Amino acid sequence: MGSFVGHVIPGTLFLLIGVWHIWCSLVRHVLNPKFFRVKVWNPVPGYNGKLKHLELYVVSVGAFLDMCVELLYSPHFKYFVNGVLNPTHMNDFEHGGMLLMFFVYGIVMLLSEKTSYLPLPDGALCCVGATAFCAEFLLFFFHSTTHKGVEGHYHLILVLLVGMCIFSVIAGALMPNNFAIDLCIGIAMTLQGIWFYQTAFSLYGPSMPDGCRLNDDKVVCNSIDSEVRGLLLANFQLYSLVLGVMIAVVSSYGFAVKRYGQPNLRSSRGYG
Repeated sequence: MGSFVGHVIPGTLFLLIGVWHIWCSLVRHVLNPKFFRVKVWNPVPGYNGKLKHLELYVVSVGAFLDMCVELLYSPHFKYFVNGVLNPTHMNDFEHGGMLLMFFVYGIVMLLSEKTSYLPLPDGALCCVGATAFCAEFLLFFFHSTTHKGVEGHYHLILVLLVGMCIFSVIAGALMPNNFAIDLCIGIAMTLQGIWFYQTAFSLYGPSMPDGCRLNDDKVVCNSIDSEVRGLLLANFQLYSLVLGVMIAVVSSYGFAVKRYGQPNLRSSRGYG
């Protein structure tokens, strides 16, 4: 089914990258709105060394470490039982495959940006990122068909947020000058990261819906009414998170306009 830590780790990665993308998108737009370009990743301004590609290192190293947890630590190297894949850890193998796609995505990005072996344009890099999100979408989509009740509802919402990531990244490749699409990429990743946290606290932590409990690695509710309350609570949590992110984005845009809204700051700040 999963665990608290298993949702918090990827949630942290998506949240960090998403918030960073939102901020960079806002700043790049207010500095130079006429020549704005969609970017699937954003360098650290003012640095030309290793820190410039910090985001890509976070993606690559974070995906690799999480993959090691899923494929090495969780199964304790017991990959086969009676000549077949260990059925107890099939969930870990699935997550490991998804994380492998994000690791490959990070490596491809680094090769494209730091070497001359794979000079891919921004549109192609968007497609590579969309491929990684597609792998995540398929994993959680089929998770949602096997998970029922409150647990399945939380995973279904996660599937929708991953689908929003796919749509926005592909749209960025098709409309490379659209500020709204670039901003949507960051918002989708941020919401996905926050929802990982919400799922961790609601299904594996102290925020379990009233009348429901974790029993035998499954969420079990005492009655239909308790299950319905759990579903409605998940919807309310999603609405609240969307509202909170929207308020934060609008406030950040106002701050960015006030601080960076002069054209002569573009070169001195290093955003482009």
